[in-house]
Amino acid sequence: MTNTRTNDLPPLKRSDFAPDFRWGCSTSSYQIEGAVHADGRGESIWDRFCATPGRIRDGSSGAVACDHYHRWPQDLDMAASLGTNAYRFSIAWPRIFPSGRGRVPNQKGLDFYARLVDGMLERGLEPWVTLYHWDLPQALQEQGGWVDRDTVAAFVEYTDVVSRHLGDRVKHWITHNEPWCTAFIGNYEGAHAPGLKDFRTALQVCHNVMVSHGLAIPVIRRNVADAKVGAALSLHPLYPASASAQDVAATLRHDGLRNRWFLDPLHGRGYPADVWNILGDKAPVVQDGDLQIIATPTDFLGVNYYFPEVVADAPGQGVMATRVVDSPNVERTAFGWEVSPDGMVALLSRVATDYQPAVIYLTENGSSYEDVVSSNGEIDDGERRRYLERHLLALREIVAKGIPVKGYFAWSLLDNFEWAEGYLRRFGLTHVDFDTQQRRLKLSGKWYRSFLKGEL
Repeated sequence: MTNTRTNDLPPLKRSDFAPDFRWGCSTSSYQIEGAVHADGRGESIWDRFCATPGRIRDGSSGAVACDHYHRWPQDLDMAASLGTNAYRFSIAWPRIFPSGRGRVPNQKGLDFYARLVDGMLERGLEPWVTLYHWDLPQALQEQGGWVDRDTVAAFVEYTDVVSRHLGDRVKHWITHNEPWCTAFIGNYEGAHAPGLKDFRTALQVCHNVMVSHGLAIPVIRRNVADAKVGAALSLHPLYPASASAQDVAATLRHDGLRNRWFLDPLHGRGYPADVWNILGDKAPVVQDGDLQIIATPTDFLGVNYYFPEVVADAPGQGVMATRVVDSPNVERTAFGWEVSPDGMVALLSRVATDYQPAVIYLTENGSSYEDVVSSNGEIDDGERRRYLERHLLALREIVAKGIPVKGYFAWSLLDNFEWAEGYLRRFGLTHVDFDTQQRRLKLSGKWYRSFLKGEL
């Protein structure tokens, strides 16, 4: 599982991939937009979470972030200058319905995203909308949040309004980004908004989010001619900490909740029986027809890949009796995440073999490193550049194996508000000085540009 550093990587060219391959960057609304009080936007759970002392490591918030709400033309110019042909972004639900739902949407919020989409199209960027990237309206959280079935109905109403408003120009739709994080990091680990720590709640949140995904799909199809719809899952290749029967069994249990809990129902298999049997009375309430709704056919599967996980048996530790452990002697990012291009090959090979999705998109892949700003203003992020190049080499291998990956979105176009880490972690191909809002393309971004423009 180690990744040897080499001085000479194999040559890599954009022409190694199909002419219609999507190349882009991903962003999300709360992480970059700022302007949290502008033009009628309501409060989100992340606004409330950030206002609670001790929640964010550096005490910051997304109140200003990259000020993308006001600087979006500059940011889209940057994306287009890289040579990308697609751009993934998310809609802030509180900009559309400040209180979560209502008879009349906030027109200024809709107008902002209409301008943003028009700006993409003017620059030759295919817009990819993510409807939910974690910024639930706080008003809905106060009424129960995702654990309440009414939030499912509210999401469908929100989806209807947004898809009707943008559907003449936007054809690619992602319902949810990383429902694992929505459910478990936000409602069990408590490290993300809304900051709850209850396993049963997390499981019900997860189920309701998945139901809302299924219910949203026919709404989007009704409103958008030739719509392409999917969800973006955070998935991990998993390895046992040892060859012991206990660690091998623990890895299977962990896979059941971490990966199969999402992949199985989305592909019509229902929830994994082995996990369901372990959950007992903590299992979610599933209404008649829910599993059929979750399995509503999609056009693609979005996969967010960052790192593998190593799993050990942990009797008495949590419901699943597993724990993720650090492997020794492996390369890691500044965030502590293992660097493993081979893991991406293994993961997508497994997904393609076990579930046979018609199309896969890598909707996120990226790395956090400490940027070095030189005296001449250049940002030397050689480690990120190397990370990117090695993962694109792995992507070429994946495509050569016949796995139907049709696009790659680097995370992220910009340094941004990195959730519970605040501004302590930088993932951008573009450096953002958060005091001045100056944008400067990093070495990694320049490499990506050279790759996409055939200049390597």
